[in-house]
Amino acid sequence: MGLTGKANCMKISEVSERTGLSISTIRFYEKSGLCPFIKRGTDGKRTFSKSDADWLELLASLRATGMPMAKMRAFANLYACGDDTIQERKAALLVHGQSLEDRQAELDRCHTILNRKLQRYDDMMKDQK
Repeated sequence: MGLTGKANCMKISEVSERTGLSISTIRFYEKSGLCPFIKRGTDGKRTFSKSDADWLELLASLRATGMPMAKMRAFANLYACGDDTIQERKAALLVHGQSLEDRQAELDRCHTILNRKLQRYDDMMKDQK
């Protein structure tokens, strides 16, 4: 976490472009305690390392896949505690992954129903000709 040298420094706009997160979302995540390890330069501006950007990319992915903010905070707290929490973090991601698999199965089911209805409309339109 954090900076390891000047060569690794990225501005918030660069991290925003890389992760797809808006600058305001990055600031919100930081204020929410999801990434308290982000450093600031002598000018007071945030400076991001590659690992900071990777972490934000993971957060964006978790949020995009429906992880509630409370669970994201719990995961971030485990992350901040270091390698002693790897097993707990893995367990949290496995639970989230199972939730995604369940949602995907439901989406697939709904997609099948939609396709059947579209086919029915196509058949009905052919009958009208």
